[in-house]
Amino acid sequence: MPLQAAMIIVDNSESSRNGDYQPTRFDAQADAINIVFESITQSNPESSVGLMSMGGKGPEVLSTLTTERGKLLEGLHRTKKKIGGSSHLATGIQIASLALKHRQNKSQRQRVIVFVCSPVADEEKKLVSLAKKMKKGNIDVDFVLFGDLDDDDVQKKLEAFTNTVKANDNSNLVVIPPSGKLLSDQLITTPILLGEGAGGSGGGMAEGGGGGGGDFGGFDFDPSADPELALALRMSMEEENARQAKQAKEEEEASKKTPLEGIQEEGENQPLLNEQGEPSGSGSNDKKQGGKKDDSDRMDTS
Repeated sequence: MPLQAAMIIVDNSESSRNGDYQPTRFDAQADAINIVFESITQSNPESSVGLMSMGGKGPEVLSTLTTERGKLLEGLHRTKKKIGGSSHLATGIQIASLALKHRQNKSQRQRVIVFVCSPVADEEKKLVSLAKKMKKGNIDVDFVLFGDLDDDDVQKKLEAFTNTVKANDNSNLVVIPPSGKLLSDQLITTPILLGEGAGGSGGGMAEGGGGGGGDFGGFDFDPSADPELALALRMSMEEENARQAKQAKEEEEASKKTPLEGIQEEGENQPLLNEQGEPSGSGSNDKKQGGKKDDSDRMDTS
């Protein structure tokens, strides 16, 4: 993953109490958010992650951009007591984009990851307009749609948003229906964590638990069979690529430097003693020459 600043939006609406994901949808999100944080910060230590909620009375920033996992866990603990109401998707994304503008490292790529498990009240037209603003501001937006939702319009609205905001598969909509697997395990095998161009068919779309795995260095490996191994392999390959890039850069810098090995210092090959057995060097010669000069200048008083 590139250097990035990511704001994660958790859905703490009334629908997050549902138990189709054990123990509840909210707890499943908390586990998945922990995996997302680990993946982002381990792939690049200078990346930062923030957290906010979009349910209850309105969106709330739970943690500004940070590299400390404890701040996100604290924010999840606080918002668990505020579960209720409906989700405010459009407002939540707008607030997240404002939080990203205040990132300290402006070279970080801006990203918003939204967990959705409840109906979306915002109109599709409004969401498409917001997606255009996000694209103009170079902000990637990923959606994780999970849970057994009766309203099919939710997925259609998110698809319209994703199709508008995406550029080069940098924004994805991942649909994860209820199953016996953990939400976090299924999320590991999606383009959201595997990176751009990693197995998502249909322009960044990926069905939860589907086998699309990304490049694993030629290994004949299905990431959905062992999500933890898939994440470990991906991180290992990213570290190796970073090491090779650093080595190539060091070799290039070394080749630009002027070699000094062939340049000899003055008198480097001069013997320690001259033919008369006296110490060689300018000092002894000067002394001799000086002595001869003194002898020639000395007056004959005889």
